[in-house]
Amino acid sequence: MSKYLVTGGAGYVGSVVAAHLLEAGHAVTVLDDLSTGFRAAVPAGAEFIGGRVQDAARWLDASFDAVLHFAAFSQVGESVANPGKYWANNVSGSMALLSAMRGAGVRTLVFSSTAATYGEPASALLTETDPTAPTSPYGATKLAVDHMISNEAKAHGLAAVSLRYFNVAGAYGDSGERHDPESHLIPLILQVALGERGSISVFGDDYPTPDGTCVRDYIHVADLAEAHLLALTAATAGEHLICNLGNGNGFSVREVIDTARKVTGHQIPERAAPRRAGDPAVLVASAVRAHERLGWQPSRADLAGIIADAWAFARRAEVPGA
Repeated sequence: MSKYLVTGGAGYVGSVVAAHLLEAGHAVTVLDDLSTGFRAAVPAGAEFIGGRVQDAARWLDASFDAVLHFAAFSQVGESVANPGKYWANNVSGSMALLSAMRGAGVRTLVFSSTAATYGEPASALLTETDPTAPTSPYGATKLAVDHMISNEAKAHGLAAVSLRYFNVAGAYGDSGERHDPESHLIPLILQVALGERGSISVFGDDYPTPDGTCVRDYIHVADLAEAHLLALTAATAGEHLICNLGNGNGFSVREVIDTARKVTGHQIPERAAPRRAGDPAVLVASAVRAHERLGWQPSRADLAGIIADAWAFARRAEVPGA
């Protein structure tokens, strides 16, 4: 049994990873200030510390085998409107965490990174060697932390893996998407099915794709969590390994809406809206490196299954006290 600190473990992905670690027989401590996470999302069996990642040195000691770092703000639009908030938390917080790890002698890190580090894609199927040119402060802060981790690995022997997510979706147990404000397509569609909004906006229907709408790579949050456990084993002292996580194929906005209609049994009205600046036509991950280096293979790539899990969670969340 190993002992892990999960920063941001009351959030969507962090809570699912914490649950997987517990199910694998490990001891888990969640550090989260609950600024965007939910105390109820912390899985039973995990120790919970209400605090900021900037203060991790107060709790991190040599009894921990590794840190899994999810404590970041992640709303692209908000990062454009308030970049200082993102640099202060995402970058300064990560710097404080790396310092705390060095001081405690904890030498393994798995970092929650993002496809937003690439910016406008150089190709439809993105690899880790494609240029990084983020178009938002959010993506820029995540890329800055990736650079910071590379420096730490080279200078101080840190064993580190950054996992660059594409579109995470679905739910696992009591953990699902609960962003405020919500900006992700699948939960927005499900809000329409629940009667919480009148329609779903389709931003552009004239892209060079089969049906004219943007194509994106959706990955089930449980598949994502399994990659984090594999990354802990693959981490090598002095190396910073960066891996994309995606299914390697994409679904268009219209495919997602049509599939959600079938899963939920609701009409889900849609309305046409202008293209959003910076939206590429196709954004799909090559996860070959994750297959080769982590031994990771997603097993929940079916879009209907991903949406069905998200729909089950959304309906449970509607029940008072759930």
